[in-house]
Amino acid sequence: MNNYLLFEVGVEELPSRFVESTLGQIKSNLTKLFKENRINFNDIKTYGTPRRLTFVVEGISDKQSDLEEEVKGPSKKIAIDAEGNFTKPALGFMKSKGLKEEDVVFKTVGKDEYIFGTIRQAGCDTSQVLKTILPEAVKSVVFPKAMRWGGKNMKFARPIRWMVTLLNDNVLEVDLEGIVSSNVTKGHRFLGKSEFEVTSLEDYFAKLEENYVILEQVKRKEIIKKQCIEVAKSLGGEIEFDEDLLEEVTHLVEYPTAFYGEFDADYAKLPKEVVTTPMQQHQRYFPVLKDGKLLPNFIAVRNGDDYKIENVKKGNEKVLEARLADALFFYKEDTKKSLESYIEKLKSVVFQAKLGTVYDKTLRIEKLSTDILNLLDLSNENEDTKRAAKLCKADLVTGMVFEFTELQGIMGREYAKVSGENEAVSEAIFEHYLPRFAGDILPKTNPGIALSIADKLDSIAGFFAIGIQPTGSQDPYALRRQALGIINIIMDSKIDVSLKSLVELALENYTNIEFNKEEVTAQMMEFFKERIKNLFRELGIRYDVIDAVLSSNIDDISDMNLRAIELNNWLQKDELVEMLTAFNRVSTLAQKSVSSEVSESLLKEDAEVKLYNEFKVIKEKVNELLNEKKYSESLDCFASLRPSIDAMFDSVMVMDKDEAIKNNRLGLLKQIYDTMLSICDLSKIVYK
Repeated sequence: MNNYLLFEVGVEELPSRFVESTLGQIKSNLTKLFKENRINFNDIKTYGTPRRLTFVVEGISDKQSDLEEEVKGPSKKIAIDAEGNFTKPALGFMKSKGLKEEDVVFKTVGKDEYIFGTIRQAGCDTSQVLKTILPEAVKSVVFPKAMRWGGKNMKFARPIRWMVTLLNDNVLEVDLEGIVSSNVTKGHRFLGKSEFEVTSLEDYFAKLEENYVILEQVKRKEIIKKQCIEVAKSLGGEIEFDEDLLEEVTHLVEYPTAFYGEFDADYAKLPKEVVTTPMQQHQRYFPVLKDGKLLPNFIAVRNGDDYKIENVKKGNEKVLEARLADALFFYKEDTKKSLESYIEKLKSVVFQAKLGTVYDKTLRIEKLSTDILNLLDLSNENEDTKRAAKLCKADLVTGMVFEFTELQGIMGREYAKVSGENEAVSEAIFEHYLPRFAGDILPKTNPGIALSIADKLDSIAGFFAIGIQPTGSQDPYALRRQALGIINIIMDSKIDVSLKSLVELALENYTNIEFNKEEVTAQMMEFFKERIKNLFRELGIRYDVIDAVLSSNIDDISDMNLRAIELNNWLQKDELVEMLTAFNRVSTLAQKSVSSEVSESLLKEDAEVKLYNEFKVIKEKVNELLNEKKYSESLDCFASLRPSIDAMFDSVMVMDKDEAIKNNRLGLLKQIYDTMLSICDLSKIVYK
């Protein structure tokens, strides 16, 4: 099939953050609707700019596939009356399915007979079905914020102004609440023609480019990168690209032209983030660096050509100058006082009504972070950690962070240095916010690690203690993100610490709140368990491996991660099925044991004596390997029991008539099972 469909939705400028998500939603809607309506296709390619969302469906079929579907109706005793005629329920069923009496038969299902019929329907032309599908695909898009316009019932992020629909070079008229598609599209808002016709897919792409629209977002991004790099080189510097910013700028323009601007060199002497944050977050400019230091330049991207670019340059410089002047003012005002002097203000900032002020939170963080260091035998770093905990939230009430909230933690570090705090304290203040988002850097210093865990764990413990927990998609206090941050820190730092101990320490700080500590501890452990499961899945760990590892009585996250990775690799063995079969039998029977005690005098058969003697040696070796965290080797060692286990099951009746002998054999299997659990629960592993 060489057929194609071109579908363009023309809009007023979309917010850049909506472009890719809208393309993805409409593509997903189209795929679903094509399948439901029996329209075959090869691929759907998507293209997006601020003013247009374009979809090219390749290999679309000429018509729907013919429908042939068997449907089931009422039972025979309901469908046929005493005279052998069809009843009203049967006739109603046939009418609803478009069947005649001669089209139905009776088939036995279970103990009864039921009426069956086959619906046959010839497929309609694709062109007719598309008139329903395309509007539905657009109207089904969901936005965080949407609007209505022109008295229409539908909502969209911005008003839709035109549509183009070509099916194999032919115009297909599609009506979207009064917006009728045609073959007329628009060029760049300022540089291209206001309207022009397109006659084919090739003509569409060519004329858009002639009218200053680079439709392919990947191509647009590469043009922006190349231009920015060239401009930076001309300034003797280089660009450290922020991928999120690059993506945003790509969806802000249809025809990019990069240019540079200048600012007062005195601003470049400020801490780097003070300059780059307003530059990137507020103005969407790229900073220019040389040897890691800021140059007094920025690079911006214009949606247009280089016509009167000097005027554009001056305008952007003027806007940035105002932003940097604000930043410089706040910096000078903030540094007139020491960072410590801001702590008093935290007493008037409410963290949460039931959990006290931000000042109260810093006191809890101070205690919890030092408790964590003591757990890790790092009490020699308590002094720096306590100092950092005391200061870690102070920057929240500074003028700079009030104006530029993205700088929290960053300004804390800078103001700590200005105030004469040592490097360890300053860095811990910054690190306690890490990670701030998925994929962010993690704290590396011991005070920073302890402080970050304490800050996040204090929030989770506090909200759980007052009964506020994430439900469904609702997580207003970002507790899931904070839990994942703790897990990632522990895994990255390979910290050997009990998660349950951390949870209990955090809850001990809330003596002023009434709650059931045992119940809340269990809730928090389950909450962390779910986060660990999700994270392990993202790391490519098999779901049954995750269940096997989490079934063991382990709350050491770093250790669980290592076990999961090694078990995931270990399961590639050729003899896996035989091993798992044997240990599943052990697991099943071990559940019936009354104790794990074994009396050697009650071991009667050679096979059970051999298994017991072999197990004693292997158990000792497994424990040695576990102490050394050699989990793959411990699995190999434990798995070497398999031939002896098979031999026992082949020649020994475990459930003996003699109760004492039976319980003795079950006790042996229970010991083997418990040793298996000390590694992981192999009975959770799924095999084919």
